[in-house]
Amino acid sequence: MAPWCYCLLAFLIRSLSGTPSNSPGESRNPWVPAPVAPGEVVETADEVCKFPGQWLNWWQAQESCEQRLGHLVLPPPDRLLTAQLPDPIWVGQREAPLQRPPQRRARATAALMFSERSADRAARLRTPLPALGALTACAHVQWDTTSSDPAALFSLAVPTLANALQLRAFAEPGGAVHAALVVRGHHAPFRAAFQADGRWHHVCVTWEQPGGRWALFADGRRRAGARGLGAGHPLPPGGILVLGQDQDSLGGGFSARDAFSGNLTDFHLWARALSPAHMHRARACAPPPGGLLFRWDLGALDVAPSLLPPVWVRLLCPVPSEECPTWDPAPHSEGSLLCLQPLPFLCCYRTEKYRRLQDAQSWPGQDVIRRVNALANAIVLLPDPLSEAHGDLSLTEAARFLRILEGVLAKEAAPLGPAALLAVLRFLRRVAALGTWEPEPATGSWEQLGQAVMSVASRVLEEPLAGVWLSVSEVVGGPMALVASVQRLAPLLNSMLTSERPRMHLQHRHAGLEVRRLRLREASTEGYMFTVPGGHPEGPGHIRIPAAEVRRLLGKGLSGVTMIHSWFSSSVFQHTLGAPGQEPWAPDSPEETSGMQRFLSTQVGSAIISSEVWDETGEANTAVTFHLQHQPQAFPPKLVEPVCAFWNFSISPDSGGSWATTGCSVTAMYQGSTACFCNHSTNFAVLLQVYDVQRGPEEESLLRTLSFVGCGVSFCTLSTTFLLFLAAGVPKSERATVHKNLTFSLASAEGFLMASEWAKANKVACVAVTAVMHLLFLVAFFWMLVEGLLLWSKVVAVSMRPGPRMPLYYATGWGVPVAIVAITLAMSPHDYVATGHCWLSVHTDAIWAFVGPVLFVLTANTCILVRVVIVTVSSARHRARMLSPQPCRQQQLRIQMWATVKPVLVLLPILGLTWLVGVLVHLSPAWAYAAVGLNSLQGPYIFLVYAAYNGEVRSALQRMTEKKAAEAFTARSSPTGPGFHSRPSCPWEVARDDPGVLAPPQRHLALRGTHGPRIPTTFSSIAEPEKPAVELTAFKASGMAPTPRVGWPPCSLGAPTAPLCGNGSDLRSDPTRPPTV
Repeated sequence: MAPWCYCLLAFLIRSLSGTPSNSPGESRNPWVPAPVAPGEVVETADEVCKFPGQWLNWWQAQESCEQRLGHLVLPPPDRLLTAQLPDPIWVGQREAPLQRPPQRRARATAALMFSERSADRAARLRTPLPALGALTACAHVQWDTTSSDPAALFSLAVPTLANALQLRAFAEPGGAVHAALVVRGHHAPFRAAFQADGRWHHVCVTWEQPGGRWALFADGRRRAGARGLGAGHPLPPGGILVLGQDQDSLGGGFSARDAFSGNLTDFHLWARALSPAHMHRARACAPPPGGLLFRWDLGALDVAPSLLPPVWVRLLCPVPSEECPTWDPAPHSEGSLLCLQPLPFLCCYRTEKYRRLQDAQSWPGQDVIRRVNALANAIVLLPDPLSEAHGDLSLTEAARFLRILEGVLAKEAAPLGPAALLAVLRFLRRVAALGTWEPEPATGSWEQLGQAVMSVASRVLEEPLAGVWLSVSEVVGGPMALVASVQRLAPLLNSMLTSERPRMHLQHRHAGLEVRRLRLREASTEGYMFTVPGGHPEGPGHIRIPAAEVRRLLGKGLSGVTMIHSWFSSSVFQHTLGAPGQEPWAPDSPEETSGMQRFLSTQVGSAIISSEVWDETGEANTAVTFHLQHQPQAFPPKLVEPVCAFWNFSISPDSGGSWATTGCSVTAMYQGSTACFCNHSTNFAVLLQVYDVQRGPEEESLLRTLSFVGCGVSFCTLSTTFLLFLAAGVPKSERATVHKNLTFSLASAEGFLMASEWAKANKVACVAVTAVMHLLFLVAFFWMLVEGLLLWSKVVAVSMRPGPRMPLYYATGWGVPVAIVAITLAMSPHDYVATGHCWLSVHTDAIWAFVGPVLFVLTANTCILVRVVIVTVSSARHRARMLSPQPCRQQQLRIQMWATVKPVLVLLPILGLTWLVGVLVHLSPAWAYAAVGLNSLQGPYIFLVYAAYNGEVRSALQRMTEKKAAEAFTARSSPTGPGFHSRPSCPWEVARDDPGVLAPPQRHLALRGTHGPRIPTTFSSIAEPEKPAVELTAFKASGMAPTPRVGWPPCSLGAPTAPLCGNGSDLRSDPTRPPTV
């Protein structure tokens, strides 16, 4: 083969197989999706996701998505997303997502106290350092806020260069500590590193010889960094490291002017530049061992005597072992990594929410956005809610922008449009995130920022904006999103508190905030109480932390905490946070309550008040009591029940959360106010559940008594019917089998229903009784459906051909209910039983496992009954015309009405259609009485139709009675002597040996001249297939001659052997007389 053929063949194989070639354009398999690019939007089946292109820790990633009005992608991500992800990503949590920054753990360590600037205070590393082409130095520092002159935190000198490397810093009074790195005498600019607040802060610097890259980190965040600092040459070996002094010569040349003032501990040095993930581990008091030159150890230092003895301090380190959920696209599995490790992430939206956000640019309110941005000469309010804010927001800029926004809102006469309200909420979230993880160093005042935030929050809670809040609630979660932003800002104000000013109070018309430092011993006797403006310590308007909770905090080793309280009083909450369709919360027997009154809606009846307790490690949970005033209700026919609730942001985080009552209870109710207890601290309110009163306790007790009595009567009559079928020896047939199954299941269900009250005390017994009742009632209803199907086959779709229908009937009557109950128990094992009652819970989807099948059966039987009535009326009309060719109109009407009413009266209870009245019980007490009465009569109805007026049962009973009488008579009259041959002296004697001898000839019972379905004559006895005549007990078709009853006259020993009818004629010799069954 020619060489060019080989080349062509190789090219075709490479093209078809997707094998990459050496050309740049063919470096990737064309069948593999390209990795998702920063800013790219990917749409899946039910949501839209966006890739920000940032690497953040889990907390920052969650905050970033919330600022974008989205949420972290939930596991497992759609395969369309994972196919484009090359690395593991952070994912959110479906239940109880972490809403707070990571907790910290306390660690005791020795610290060096440089109490004053002095040339004789220093600590020197005994071991000389090797040559360094890169390094990282980290330490926990407590800077002296009065030290405003630059000082050296540490310095490194080599034999040929005194200022080889050092970290210098100074404190700006009332502002931040500014730091700068010096390498080979080249000085980087000073940058704000952390606040000059007298607290411990973690500081790190990194330097690399290639390119002279350097970076400054404080409290886990990068504060500054650049290139070109001391590039080109590594630091020579033999270096001396000194803490707290600037070396003007190798290991000496100290001066008080450059000495450090403050406290230092936990110093570590690495011979490499740490990655951000390793930097977080160092901050978490778990330094990575790789490349570590010096681990904090006073034994390895020559410490000046003036620094001895060291002081043991308590450091608060972020817990390094806390892990957050991740998704690894390679094995398509969920995992977890350290929460502080930076990873990429995806922000997702529900598709309908994303579409609404896309349309937000056309919403009203864009003029306010343009006005604010023009006055600020910057993009403060984003006109597109899906766009991203560019650049970091400083404290000074945020305060200035808020003042501009506040001024525009104050002058705005018309209410804000939805677009403007959405933009304001996004900006407030951005402001609240300024110090979400660690407060940014700033020279401005956090108090001024807090005042501006509360002012803007109060203005957007004005009552005219209630409708606007409703329009944006689907995308931001309503006004509770504003509450969340205020509460995220509150801990930052703690840095402004001092011993001289332990309290900060911010108050506006509709919103307020107070931050206070509390000494726990001062409140250990009476607890701590906060009273809202206008409230009363002994009445409504206060929230209290009990003394027992304060002592519990003292027992944990805490001496002081920060108390944060906020309150919001606006009718916007009442208009937007109500729940007309929400299920009621009833702590005591909700089923019993809902039976006496009909639940209408849930409304927010009070102000929103919150309580938070923060210690040094984060938020501390405490129990609280609160007393709030709620709206007086002027609805005499309505019942208003107060409920103590809290807003749970973890429930449906994509929609902003929901009200919950777990752990909260009502302790006292007053006229217009309610006192509550909750075993945790969060946002609280008093909700008002509105009911429509339907019946009182006396009426409820009467209904319960009538139900029990009626159920007992029905149980007795059904049991009697079933026993009669067994004892009377009714011939086996389809209809007899169906009747037996229906009466047995319905009687058993009502028996368990009467006994269910005694099973409430035992949980296992209650679940078992509920499952049995669920099964038996479903079985009863499905056998009612079988009754309807059997009636349809005998009356409407008449078929003379017998078929194997009973297996189908058994599968319908028993198989379907067993499957429904088993599936329900498997899917809802914990929500199956109602609270305080042994029956299915009406507040969960489990109730539909009963209601759904019942409605289906009742609908099918209703259709069957309508069709049967139509056939009956048509047959009655034909029969009337045969008997009277020209009947009068009044007679025709009477015949048709009777042909309609009679089957309806008989068939309604048999087909279970009386249960339809139960659907109307909630409308009026009269319907409740009607439902109890009709359903109680179902058993007696079935007894009358299936037993008392059933020809088969009566004939069987009569035969049984006459047989016993004949046997008794024969026993008394027959001789006992030998050789006596008895002769049958009565037709019963003959029939005993051959029952078919006396059987009358069978013939079809049909109307002459009638075409179509045969006329039903009696109902409960439906003929066998071999007996095509259809008998309908309990009523006879009009115009029919009465059927003679089967019976034999009493006979004597001398009577003729031929059986005679009641009128003395021979039944067998008169074939024209119709037989009966």
